[in-house]
Amino acid sequence: MNRNPEVVMMGLGYIGLPTAALIAQNKISVHGVDINSDVVDTINAGKIHIIEPELDKAVENAVKDGFLKAATAPLEANNYLIVVPTPFKDKNEPDTSFVQAATEAIIPLLKQGDLYIIESTSPIGTTERMMNLIYENRPELRDQLYIAYCPERVLPGNVMFELVNNDRVIGGVDEKSTDKAVEFYSLFIKGQLHKTNARTAEMCKLVENSSRDVQIAFANELSLICDKAGIDVWELIELANKHPRVNILQPGCGVGGHCIAVDPYFIVADYPMESKIIGTAREINNYKSFWCAEKIKNSKLEFELKNGRKPSIALMGLAFKPNIDDLRESPAKYIVQKVLQNANDEEYYIVEPNIENHKVFKLTNYKEATIKSDIVVFLVAHEEFKSLKFDKETVVLDFCGIKASKKS
Repeated sequence: MNRNPEVVMMGLGYIGLPTAALIAQNKISVHGVDINSDVVDTINAGKIHIIEPELDKAVENAVKDGFLKAATAPLEANNYLIVVPTPFKDKNEPDTSFVQAATEAIIPLLKQGDLYIIESTSPIGTTERMMNLIYENRPELRDQLYIAYCPERVLPGNVMFELVNNDRVIGGVDEKSTDKAVEFYSLFIKGQLHKTNARTAEMCKLVENSSRDVQIAFANELSLICDKAGIDVWELIELANKHPRVNILQPGCGVGGHCIAVDPYFIVADYPMESKIIGTAREINNYKSFWCAEKIKNSKLEFELKNGRKPSIALMGLAFKPNIDDLRESPAKYIVQKVLQNANDEEYYIVEPNIENHKVFKLTNYKEATIKSDIVVFLVAHEEFKSLKFDKETVVLDFCGIKASKKS
């Protein structure tokens, strides 16, 4: 296609690429931009660099039909979406430099009537700051653009369905920008589009994930208490949830992913005195990973004292949640790293069935690992693990509810 694209997608990662593919499926020309030339080449070959169900076919068809192309630099278009990472420099300062860099890259291309949308998780006020940056560089466009914020709210493993069907919150810097963004998203989204302002939309994204983090922290705190009290936390939660107004989440070995493990800090960084519960929840969920590593260490020592030899240990799972390949902010990965730092000639088998290779860890088949190990540590509740059976002599440390899932 020789004409200019309708949409420029700045960022082709876990959200940018599925969104680009979805828009292109609707016969809208998309020019995807990524700084990684390997990613660009992969997409232009009709293939994908991440694992997500149904994404491979969507990209293959969009590229074949000519509605999706990738490059390392943007082109002039009518709609610009910023879908780049917003990591943390440290635990006190969110890093919006990628959002700014992506914005600066498109500033020379902007023209009157264009729509600019940030989807990246951002601190409150980011959309307004980017608006000011644009108008400082292009003062002739002041009040001539539509500028809005619309966060994603999808679940890895089900992204292609949820992108279409989930409700979205859309907030413009003014009413006309909100209306223009709603008009754009209505072209490819079936979920309800809720209008608000940019600051509220930014906060909404942070609050959604902070709420989950607080709820998980309660479950993880219960698991710590139950361990000391000699109570099966999984049974306890199942019974407590029989109450019609109680819905306790399941504990795990911490919280991972780019959203729930990170987004609360965007609030804590800007409002440290007011966000006590949110900040404490982050501390609890971080501590749970450290606690799990200590439990593995103690189990290893107990085995040595009892058997007079060092154990072989299977560490089951590296992803941040079940049945995906995403290791970002993964508590399981942190625990494995922590355990290996304290290794003392034990045999370790590291398992992650959703990836073929890892740059640091040598991976072992999950069945082979459990057969060879004296201690089996469940860090992630992958579906493959739920069918495993063990000898009575095998020590099983279950931090993610594998045993509970077998009962249900």
